[in-house]
Amino acid sequence: MHDKGLAAVETDKKTIAVSEREPVVLKTLMTWRGIGVLAFLVCLAGGLYVGWCFVPTVLYEEIEQPISFNHALHVSDDVGMSCEDCHPFNDDGSFAGIPTTESCAECHEELLGESADEKKLLEEYISKEKEIPWLVYSRQPQNVFFSHAPHVRLAEIECRQCHGDHGKSEELRPLGRNRLSGYSRDIWGSRWMGGGPNPWDSMKMDDCYDCHKSRDVTDSCLTCHR
Repeated sequence: MHDKGLAAVETDKKTIAVSEREPVVLKTLMTWRGIGVLAFLVCLAGGLYVGWCFVPTVLYEEIEQPISFNHALHVSDDVGMSCEDCHPFNDDGSFAGIPTTESCAECHEELLGESADEKKLLEEYISKEKEIPWLVYSRQPQNVFFSHAPHVRLAEIECRQCHGDHGKSEELRPLGRNRLSGYSRDIWGSRWMGGGPNPWDSMKMDDCYDCHKSRDVTDSCLTCHR
């Protein structure tokens, strides 16, 4: 009986010792768990920062336009041109596209000014009757059909709604092209998640859908994807 009593006392001491250690163990575990969570959040924030700031510079390449065209000069009071002079619509309402070298030659048969771009235009394109390989910022993917006629003629949407204030630019910025898809960055937008503060910052399907919805236009997949 005496031995059993001693054994019971020893057991109680161990139980008390274990119970006294439990808060310390739990506190240690909670501390390491907190460190682990903090480390995860720091790594996540760092990964998002790297993705936000550096991935676009790797994903996109910048390509200079063949000639730096001055829109502001051409539409100024001194020259007096309008957007439609270079970007007209056909009789059926469809967009005629980028102006041809022939249309440029109507005013640039002789050298106007002393800029390098003016000289390049005359010597490399007009004199050789060669088309200027303009890089189109708003070129849509091949599976997208877009007609300017219903948007400009019927809905009366201004050009700047989708293309921005190109008429105020004094030079052409480089084209940002996706190295994987070959699409212009203007389609996705300058932000990593796409879009931007202005309606012309992107031309994604979401942008088209939101515009159609605001105007109560019925959408169909085959309307834009044929």
